[in-house]
Amino acid sequence: MRVLFAFLRSYPSKSAITLGALMVAGLFEGLGLSLLMPMLAIVMSGEGTLVAEETSGINSTLVQMVRDLFESIGLTPSIGAILILFVALMIIKSLIMLAAHKHVGYTMATIITDMRLKLVRALFKTRWEYFITRPAGSLTNSIATEATRSAGAYMEGIRIITAFLHALVYTTVALLVSWKATLAALAVSMMIIILFRRYIRKSKKAGLRQTKLLQSLMSVMTESMVMIKPLKTMGREHLADAVLQKKIEALKKVIKKQIYAGTALSAFRDPVTIAFLAAGLYWVLVIWKLPIASMLVIVYMLQKVMKRVNKMQTIYQHLMTKESAYWSLTAKVEAASQMKEVLTGDQKVSLRHSICLENVSFSYDDERWILRNASLDFPAGSFTAIVGPSGIGKTTVIDLVTGLLRPQAGEILIDNIPLAEIDIRYWRQKIGYVPQETLLLNDAIFLNVTLGDRQLSNKDVENALRAAGAWEFVQAMPDGIHTMVGEQGYKLSGGQRQRIAIARALVHQPRLLILDEATTALDPKNEAAICETLQGLKGKHTLMAISHQPAILKVAERAYRLEDGKAFPVKDLLSQIHHEIDLSTATA
Repeated sequence: MRVLFAFLRSYPSKSAITLGALMVAGLFEGLGLSLLMPMLAIVMSGEGTLVAEETSGINSTLVQMVRDLFESIGLTPSIGAILILFVALMIIKSLIMLAAHKHVGYTMATIITDMRLKLVRALFKTRWEYFITRPAGSLTNSIATEATRSAGAYMEGIRIITAFLHALVYTTVALLVSWKATLAALAVSMMIIILFRRYIRKSKKAGLRQTKLLQSLMSVMTESMVMIKPLKTMGREHLADAVLQKKIEALKKVIKKQIYAGTALSAFRDPVTIAFLAAGLYWVLVIWKLPIASMLVIVYMLQKVMKRVNKMQTIYQHLMTKESAYWSLTAKVEAASQMKEVLTGDQKVSLRHSICLENVSFSYDDERWILRNASLDFPAGSFTAIVGPSGIGKTTVIDLVTGLLRPQAGEILIDNIPLAEIDIRYWRQKIGYVPQETLLLNDAIFLNVTLGDRQLSNKDVENALRAAGAWEFVQAMPDGIHTMVGEQGYKLSGGQRQRIAIARALVHQPRLLILDEATTALDPKNEAAICETLQGLKGKHTLMAISHQPAILKVAERAYRLEDGKAFPVKDLLSQIHHEIDLSTATA
């Protein structure tokens, strides 16, 4: 129930409206049920109206309460009048319940939306280091399934409260008839709850296991879909299939355990409940010798009480299978919030002079230093290449310049202003970034270039495509910039996809253009064409390119070679080009 209290604290006004409606509905149902005894009194008396207790054989304060109610409004408490009032009360109760359930449904939609947005916003405000060790599939699972299951936990909690209020109403009416029988029935209900609580624990355990397995399954599924082309090309999709099958089978076992716990609870509890009711019926008829009318009412009410108590236990079981999703999603939000990126600077820079890394040292784990006292300088308007073997720290330099990472020592200066004093969001808006892996959306070229920025027009997209050398082939397509590129851009060639990615980086006219191994996956012809395009961008933008490819060095004005955590200016680009060619040949 801890999850329910968490929801009540998060949504106090919505929950108060729902609970208030449920309480009013319960009150009307209680008033309606309180009419059962007076009706029986009329039937037992044979007089057609309420008469003295001696005549009806029923001893109940409810009879007097109803008599007083009808006298206060000037009506005779006949069967017809009581039935009309009973129907009216039940209609009002049903309308109130309808409104309450509708409100609960709207609240569930709000919870799902709020939890998804809370996670998304926390993720977008998180430091880059957070994503390095987090599987994307786990986060996708939280957005897709955990938010929905969390809202389901809220629904189950409200259902428990509803069942409790109904049980309270029935108990109150039953107490007015026979407090001894009512207390005995409540004691029996508690015994049944204790007797079958082991199935609740099984459901909770199964729900927790299900949450973990769904996270793992979504992670593997996401990674497999990203790798589906190389897997199928190499005929190794069966390997991913085997891993997924194992996890799906494990999830199946957990779901079966969850279903068994639910069905076993119902199957074993119902006959036990019926046995206790039969014993109670014998007791009130033979031992206590209650009048038949009182006996009928008390048995009816106690059956209602026990049914609602059993229902509460069943709903609680459902709640236990879903609450783990809420705590899992909440933990992700808290973890992301704890790693929130701290943005302290307020100075706005536009890269008019240079980018400088002065004696920068950086390590991911404080054990192996990626950079140690490295110094690099990138004049505004220049085209600088960063070369070196894989894992030497080239991408780390880029991440430091963009502020995704912060150095343990040294200083990063933009126009002679320390990065810590700069408005980092404003600075990043001056950057265009082209990654090694061209990521295109399954949408139109226009959206792939603008990424949904409504401030960008068709003319802006055209200019960016022209600058990227993509306008010619885009214009030749059937729908031009509104042509769909397909899943991951499969309708385009590798060179075309890369040019779209460059256009995306250029469309907001950045001061700094970063190319992170942007030509590595291209054939020599496309690589040469892309390099020619980059050469045309020199002077208009500051270009910073990471590459193993000699072609980049041919168009770059200057270069740095990273080695042993240090940055060494390349004085002879021609010699470095031959060196990179030799390395490429040796690798091949």
